[in-house]
Amino acid sequence: MPLFTSKFAPLIPRLRRLSTAAATAAGGEDPKLSRIADQLLDLSPAELDDYAALLRHRLRLSLTSTAASGAAPGAAGDAGAGSAGAEEAAAVVKTAFDVKIEKYEAAAKIKIIKEVRAVTDLGLKEAKELVEKAPVVVRSGLPKEEAEALAAKLKAAGAAVALE
Repeated sequence: MPLFTSKFAPLIPRLRRLSTAAATAAGGEDPKLSRIADQLLDLSPAELDDYAALLRHRLRLSLTSTAASGAAPGAAGDAGAGSAGAEEAAAVVKTAFDVKIEKYEAAAKIKIIKEVRAVTDLGLKEAKELVEKAPVVVRSGLPKEEAEALAAKLKAAGAAVALE
């Protein structure tokens, strides 16, 4: 038991708040949390991917870190100068890439929408809206080979694509 309390000590106050919030939810919900939950439910799958990547970035989490691995969100920010060296090392060995449509030719818009629908689980309307919002990330967290293949398909369809 001491391992649990020492490993997850920063998370215990947060867990207590959540458990008391769940108990009081029957009496009334927190309007701020309810509004955030509603906004998250309204996002498209592509927007959810973007939100997840942004949240990981803001909390300084890597793609492989989880709460079970002992990495607390605040611990990464407290490392100071040591975290700068770790971020540089992570940037050198990048394993996950985002495929971003920078711009597209108006004549090739239909072809690009078809390609986006083929690689995502979006419907026609959602894919069209996604393409029209360019510059936009189509897929995130892909291995290099898959990202390059997707970028090649989108370039062949007439889009200007960037790997991030």
